[in-house]
Amino acid sequence: MNKITTWLWFETQAEEAARYYASVFRNTQLGKVVKAPGGGEPYTTEGQVLTAEVTIEGQTFVCLNGGVHPEGKPNDAVSFQILCKDQAEVDEYWDKLAADGGKEVQCGWVKDRYGFAWQIVPEVLPRLTFGPDREAAKRVTAAMMQMVKLDVAVLEAAARG
Repeated sequence: MNKITTWLWFETQAEEAARYYASVFRNTQLGKVVKAPGGGEPYTTEGQVLTAEVTIEGQTFVCLNGGVHPEGKPNDAVSFQILCKDQAEVDEYWDKLAADGGKEVQCGWVKDRYGFAWQIVPEVLPRLTFGPDREAAKRVTAAMMQMVKLDVAVLEAAARG
């Protein structure tokens, strides 16, 4: 068991969501699905899915069927970053997470069909923005702020000036 596990709250789609995330990411493994024994509030239906696990790149997520969340839907206070090796990988994750009800946001952020926020970040971005050339970092940051999906070639061109 991981020391820290991320739990994602769903109304009723926990198992569906775990399978969805397993289809989006390459290095995944579906874990156990826990079903209600019945007889207790709020899970009175025997066999109702309570949780479904998926491990993505070694990070375990437990999808919880918690009913209607008292605070509403997921928000941007928490997001998940996917560090991508190149533009092809950025495009792959972007297209998968934005599909079927997902929403493109800005600066490399996309919300999946369930409303969870993902930052699709090419490896070149932190290298250019945190590198020693502070003027290049400013240009890269300015270019990124104009983008929705991040474009590696444009970021690299901005770094060169």
